[in-house]
Amino acid sequence: MLTLSTLLCCMMGLTLCYQRQSVNNNNNNNHNNADAKPTHLPPLHYPHGHKWNEPYFDLTMPRNITSLVGKSAYLGCRVKHLGNKTVAWIRHRDLHILTVGTYTYTTDQRFQTSYHRDIDEWTLQIKWAQQRDAGVYECQISTQPVRSYSVNLNIVVPTATILGGPDLYVDKGSTINLTCIIKFSPEPPTHIFWYHQDKVLSEETSGGRLKFKTIKSEETKSILLIYDADLLHSGKYSCYPSNTEITSIRVHVLQGERPEAMQTNAAPAAVALAWTCHTKQATQAVKVISTMVAAFVLLEACCTLLLQGTGQRPTASQIAQTQRTSSSNSSNISSSSSSSCCADNGKEQEEKEATSGQANTSGTTAR
Repeated sequence: MLTLSTLLCCMMGLTLCYQRQSVNNNNNNNHNNADAKPTHLPPLHYPHGHKWNEPYFDLTMPRNITSLVGKSAYLGCRVKHLGNKTVAWIRHRDLHILTVGTYTYTTDQRFQTSYHRDIDEWTLQIKWAQQRDAGVYECQISTQPVRSYSVNLNIVVPTATILGGPDLYVDKGSTINLTCIIKFSPEPPTHIFWYHQDKVLSEETSGGRLKFKTIKSEETKSILLIYDADLLHSGKYSCYPSNTEITSIRVHVLQGERPEAMQTNAAPAAVALAWTCHTKQATQAVKVISTMVAAFVLLEACCTLLLQGTGQRPTASQIAQTQRTSSSNSSNISSSSSSSCCADNGKEQEEKEATSGQANTSGTTAR
């Protein structure tokens, strides 16, 4: 009996010693691993070169944001392991501090930051965004040195365009179809006016020849139909939505003439003019050559008459002087004829009379 009691006591003592040793081992392990890196960090988001307990940015967030004018713009910034640091949004163009944490530092109350704890995201909201709000914004962490993440904001302005512009050609009696498209509008325009020249168009005063139709979706469309087009319907048409700039198109109503012919009528005229000038220039050249030949024939006749009258041969100086005179006359005639391919016929007549007068004078002298 005594032996059994002693055995039980020994077993209980061994059990207590084992439990105490296990507790000591666990405490030692926890103390040694206090500075070890956790193994649950996502490898794709852990930046190379940073310590595991320092804050860093989620680089998968978009860096280019596009927003409509008049609507709210949202710029996101995700920071992991922020700890006791703060997040601030800075406008890059003037380095103006907009928000720190969720507190707004600027007097422009359109800017505010909200924090989404479940995804560690700091979102900068710009209410009623304007064109001047476009540019670069920086999300900064208050580390040493400061770490920043840049986001570029684009502001899109609504625009209006008329299909088929800037010129539209239609046949007389057909239907004119003008379609005005309004893009990048935060909401459909409250009204759209159509103008012909400077006059507002209306179905009530058109006698049933005008019809308007509006289609509202992501892009608002305004359609103007003009039935049985007449020549009076030619001119400038303008589409003027309430929230965009005005846009225009010019309509040409044709009566039996194609637009291709209207655009190319100048080409045949130019070709005809060039051909006329070429022909007249060729005629002038022929006249110059004929005049030169006549001058040389006249020179030869003069020399022959002089020989017959005096019985002496002309001297070399006389022949040279006569040749210089003939060459000078030929040069004058050539320069005057080539001055313009489209000279008046009166000038040609004067040249003929001058040539004829020279011939008569030379003949009289010879006689």
